[in-house]
Amino acid sequence: MSGADNVVWLGTPAFPEAARTALADSRLRANLRRATGTIRDKRLAVAAELEDWEELREKAAAIKRHTLRHLDRHLLRLEKAVTAAGGTVHWAADAAEANHIVTQLVQATGESEVVKVKSMATQEIGLNEALADAGIRAYETDLAELIVQLGGDRPSHILVPAIHRGRSEIREIFLREMGEWGRPAPEVLTDDPRDLAEAARLHLREKFLRAKVAVSGANFAAADTGTVAVVESEGNGRMCLTLPETLITVMGIEKVLPTFADLDVFLQLLPRSSTGERMNPYTSLWTGVTEGDGPSDFHLVLLDNGRTATLADEVGRQALSCIRCSACLNVCPVYERTGGHAYGSVYPGPIGAVLTPQLVGIENAASLPFASTLCGACYDACPVKINIPEVLVHLRAEAVEAKRRSRRLPTIEALAMKAAGAVLSSPRRLAAAQRLAALGGRLIARDGRIGALPGPFARWSGTRDTPAPPRESLRSWWRRTRTTARDERHTTAAEKGRR
Repeated sequence: MSGADNVVWLGTPAFPEAARTALADSRLRANLRRATGTIRDKRLAVAAELEDWEELREKAAAIKRHTLRHLDRHLLRLEKAVTAAGGTVHWAADAAEANHIVTQLVQATGESEVVKVKSMATQEIGLNEALADAGIRAYETDLAELIVQLGGDRPSHILVPAIHRGRSEIREIFLREMGEWGRPAPEVLTDDPRDLAEAARLHLREKFLRAKVAVSGANFAAADTGTVAVVESEGNGRMCLTLPETLITVMGIEKVLPTFADLDVFLQLLPRSSTGERMNPYTSLWTGVTEGDGPSDFHLVLLDNGRTATLADEVGRQALSCIRCSACLNVCPVYERTGGHAYGSVYPGPIGAVLTPQLVGIENAASLPFASTLCGACYDACPVKINIPEVLVHLRAEAVEAKRRSRRLPTIEALAMKAAGAVLSSPRRLAAAQRLAALGGRLIARDGRIGALPGPFARWSGTRDTPAPPRESLRSWWRRTRTTARDERHTTAAEKGRR
């Protein structure tokens, strides 16, 4: 299975079609509006508390730019530091290789189940499915990921994967599924958040206590010390990172930071941008292995899966600076109305619209760069100042070019643009086209407006009225009035001469 197969959900429709379906779901829109609005307001409040918030953003962006420019060097430093601390580093070129490495590591322990910390990288490569094919069961321990897994669902948000689910829906999932996972379904379970959290806690406790192998992602890794960091809010990560005997971490190569001191910047930005908290309830740091403390066997899988190709794009590479805070999702008017599933990818929202096409190839996600109003709210919210609108425009051009290359004959749009170029490059042709447009506009306009048109013009005119072209262009008006004024001046001068 290729990286593209895993990052993009197979069989899902393109964004325009999926978005139309999502827009028809009023409950989904209500859930999204309430959740994103709450997180957005909290983020604004805690960010305003820091006088140096903008300076922190600038510093984080500078660190990320430096890291990406020298990524090869920092990754080698990280490998050396992790190895010196007793860990083992594995390099995975794509999803298939990463899944093979993790599967072999689990099989080597003789275990048939693992507990997992929430991880975008393992979702990206489809690790749970690969482990299941090898007879290994993976248990998600993050509450929202557990809801998604029990419901046979897909995540729809980076921070809150089950944002599209209401409390009553979660209750029904728990009642239906928890019995099949080794615990009796609760006889009485309300949809109160405390009751739902307690049901999940009881369900997971035995998984934590008996697990011998854990799989995690990583928020950051310091190249100079080999320290890996995971931040989370529930404590499930701390359980997974300390109790099992073997810990396997799958990390995208872009998550490396040059120094341990750099964490100071990002651990201020990340919680405020993601959950609207001043600090993470749980920040777990570990460096290799320590006898008698935590896992005795640590493996770090460094995942490429399209990142090196993305790095080669001078405009698009800034998407690799993402720290997965989801701030861009919470301010995006498109995401708020369509949700994450419409993007057909593990990475939804504005960051997904620029990251996914680069990881899988623009031809495999050509509609995503157009899933934006280019309002710029994502750029303003991004803690590492990724210019998402700039990348969107850049990728739109690539999508058009890729479409052009794939066709034997030019599209109607391409022919129209070529004709427009020919007209606009010649003042004489432009003037003739304006005269024809004025004549045609008068024939088809009603009350000064052109409504729905047939044929290839229907997609544009079917959803908007176009003002009828003016009877006279600015160029013609200027020439006529300037000539008239000049003639009048000459006439006046002649009359004065005669007098």
